[in-house]
Amino acid sequence: MKISIVAIGQRQPRWADDAVAEFLRRFPADFSVALRQLKPEPRDGRPAERIRGAEGERLRAALPAGCITVALDERGRDLTSTAFAEQLGRWRDQGDSPAFVIGGPDGLTDEFRRGAHLLLRLSSMTLPHALARVLLVEQLYRAWSILSRHPYHRD
Repeated sequence: MKISIVAIGQRQPRWADDAVAEFLRRFPADFSVALRQLKPEPRDGRPAERIRGAEGERLRAALPAGCITVALDERGRDLTSTAFAEQLGRWRDQGDSPAFVIGGPDGLTDEFRRGAHLLLRLSSMTLPHALARVLLVEQLYRAWSILSRHPYHRD
């Protein structure tokens, strides 16, 4: 299974980069997770909607062809770790490749969200982007551990 994370923002705190790198190195070759970081638009006084639109175009262009687009959004579905693993298992079994999208500081456009196959909420609380990345990659690792019956996850 090939999983992509496409995120706006290239500079994250070292602790976040270290945590993401640690989880990424744990995945086996048959469950690969790749992070692609895109440069954010300058916050130069333009309306937030224009900034979101420009970032959305770059996000869309960076998505792998034919992927299942999963947009991270505070209004998305709230899944348990087990339900998330089950969804990943269904995509894996169908030969689908999900791409998880993390927008910039101003979020994603309504158009981008409507075009996603799934809106996913990591938390009911607003998270800083660095923490959202760490949480997402940890949950992907947890999902892998559930699917492979690895002892990392405990019910």
